Amino acid sequence: MNDVALAAGVSLKTVSRVVNGVDYVSSDKLERVNVAIEALGFRRNEYARQLRQGTTATIGLVLEDVADPFYSTLTRAVEDVALGHNHMLLTASSAEDPARSRELITALGARGVGGLIVTPAKGMDAAFLRAELASGCSLIFVDRPVAGVDADTVLVDNRGGAETGAAHLFAHGHTRVAFFGDDERVYTATERLEGYRSALAAAGIPFDPKLVIMAAPSGDDVAGSIDRVLALPDPPTAILSGNNRWSVRLLRHLRNRHAASDPAIVGFDDFELSDVLSPGITVVAQDPAAMGHIAAELLFRRMSGDTTPSQRVQLATTLIERGSGERRRP
Repeated sequence: MNDVALAAGVSLKTVSRVVNGVDYVSSDKLERVNVAIEALGFRRNEYARQLRQGTTATIGLVLEDVADPFYSTLTRAVEDVALGHNHMLLTASSAEDPARSRELITALGARGVGGLIVTPAKGMDAAFLRAELASGCSLIFVDRPVAGVDADTVLVDNRGGAETGAAHLFAHGHTRVAFFGDDERVYTATERLEGYRSALAAAGIPFDPKLVIMAAPSGDDVAGSIDRVLALPDPPTAILSGNNRWSVRLLRHLRNRHAASDPAIVGFDDFELSDVLSPGITVVAQDPAAMGHIAAELLFRRMSGDTTPSQRVQLATTLIERGSGERRRP
């Protein structure tokens, strides 16, 4: 800025006014400063400005996997809110590793982020998160809570959504409905399993553990597990998929099968191109954009000094019928 002031023949204060877009500057001085800025290639040192002001004007977001379409949509919503508050967003993936998640939270805190939105990895240390809150960190949980940690949390109705999806299949005559869900240590997976079981109980259908797979869909033995369920003496005529990754994995597996007919399918969570397949995939849709928006607004409220009791916001799901879930039992 001193170089710009010297080149333009104005004071440092005038340059500061132009760079920050505040106060009145005469048209002549404004033009001279802008010409000098262009000639010198000046860019404001944002980091230095933030250090002087005592804020980094950034927030952090730690998710399971930023490549997952659900989380990428959520991330964009958080970013939009952050930019609206003149903040930048730093995002990282925990890969469901609690140690990595802890390292990321610590690293972002060390970089002076104003607050954090976190999807807790399975097995996260509640004591560590309580210590972060006690140290003054503004912390919001999204998609999953952490037992024993009093913080704002934004969730979807996982049980209710899974119950709706399973009941939809029962309504089309299916009594042998399988459930393929994520690792049972993941909060959303266990909640959706409970919703499936609740729907079974409401329909008067006994729970059969042989119809259930609880594992990450990227596991080595996923194909074998699917085949074992489909090869049962009394195989399922319908499947409730526990998340978008399971839905995609299942559809790829079924494509390579040589069977007279495919089972009816309802997937929990929408995914790209699900509406252009034939038939389209019936889904229990979440709204990750709304989840991200609400979580970010809650975070900025906490960062601004809001000390009201923590909130637990639970969003509803929506059943979208596209054909795969409407196949009647053979």
